Amino acid sequence: MAMVDIADLPRYESYKDSEMLWVDKIPTAWRLEKAKWLFKKAERPVRDIDEIVTCFRDGTVTLRSIRRTEGFTNALKEHGYQGIRKGDLVIHAMDAFAGAIGVSDSDGKATPVYAVCIPKGGVEVNPRFYAYYLRDMALSGFISSLAKGIRERSTDFRFNDFAELLLPIPDFGEQILITSFLDKKTKQIDEAIAIKEQQIALLKERKQFIIQTAVTQGLDLNAPMKDSGVDWIGQIPAHWKVKRLKYMVRFYGGGTPSKDNKDYWGGDISWVSPKDMKMPFISSSIDTITELAVKKSSVKLVEKGAILIVVRGMILAKKIPVAIASKELTINQDMKALVVNDGSFPVFLMCLLDGLHGTLSTLLEESGHGTKTLPTEKLGSLGLPIPPFSEQQKIVTFIENQTHFFEKSIEIQKEQIERLKEYKTTLINSAVTGKIKVTPEMAGVDKKVQGAIEA
Repeated sequence: MAMVDIADLPRYESYKDSEMLWVDKIPTAWRLEKAKWLFKKAERPVRDIDEIVTCFRDGTVTLRSIRRTEGFTNALKEHGYQGIRKGDLVIHAMDAFAGAIGVSDSDGKATPVYAVCIPKGGVEVNPRFYAYYLRDMALSGFISSLAKGIRERSTDFRFNDFAELLLPIPDFGEQILITSFLDKKTKQIDEAIAIKEQQIALLKERKQFIIQTAVTQGLDLNAPMKDSGVDWIGQIPAHWKVKRLKYMVRFYGGGTPSKDNKDYWGGDISWVSPKDMKMPFISSSIDTITELAVKKSSVKLVEKGAILIVVRGMILAKKIPVAIASKELTINQDMKALVVNDGSFPVFLMCLLDGLHGTLSTLLEESGHGTKTLPTEKLGSLGLPIPPFSEQQKIVTFIENQTHFFEKSIEIQKEQIERLKEYKTTLINSAVTGKIKVTPEMAGVDKKVQGAIEA
């Protein structure tokens, strides 16, 4: 989407000091009032038909059953639960600092940790305008700093804290214009972000396909082919061989030095666990051990160039992590190290195993182990298509070049996503604080409709 330069958008004719801590100036015509004179805390009883409403950090306030049902802590008894109605302004006291503020799109019930706010009357207020305003305060860090200032080491933002905030009051018609404008623009930005996220997913799929094709069929698409004799491989170049992994590598297991011995931990030797397996080449780890641990415990050094693979605990994994040790290191018990002993190129073998993530995941699922373990015997019996050494090197070079191209393309998409997010944040801030003046044309509101609103 084309991003209009915010500096080119209309401004109000004059501004005045805001009297607020986080905004210097506001339009002269805007009034100021404490939130307690604009909103009151709704305290409704819960009805039998009410489902649980959740306030998410992205500002969505909706029925939990609509968004998702997993990952929540369910209360055995719903002490203090309150009724929520569509259109209520909802503030999550514990997560408000992270943006969990919004207007409910549903009737239901919610935990007492939520402040459910409704217009007090006397002054016309649009809850959606103030939801945008408060979320802007949250994402700028102001609510967090305010809460910590009130309550040491706490980010709670309760109704009483909200009630004392000084809030700007544009005319009600302006509030609606600003809300309509932001609804339209944020939807466009979110759609643009979603498209770019889809592009990233497609780039990753294409990269994986190219790698898998290279390591199983080679680079010469016109080469004579033969049946590999292995169902999951299919045909391979006629001059390639199929070898079982156990005839190509030696397997080494890992372990954990005693946690009770402080002399074993915090040394200079990397102790790699599944949480460290995020790069194709591994040289460092979150946890480290000492030379004493290597000498006195069951943990042994793994040589540089060994293939590292996670073999246990990958319950929800779509891809089994594989990497190369770029220096001498150690591994924990959830890992295996594969040291190549048949003259093959270790990086090629790593790329091959990485490209066959679907096959490895299938072996994991079929393992029958309650802990989801990739058995060494099954891994060792895996038949692999192996080209001559010189061809392995060419394939690795090709994969490196392709990986660089795709990673660069993905990085460009990610940078564009970040720019869109920053633009969205700036646009919201500019609109709700009066830095720009939203016109009916900008909001997509017909002038006749706008006249009816103002009347």
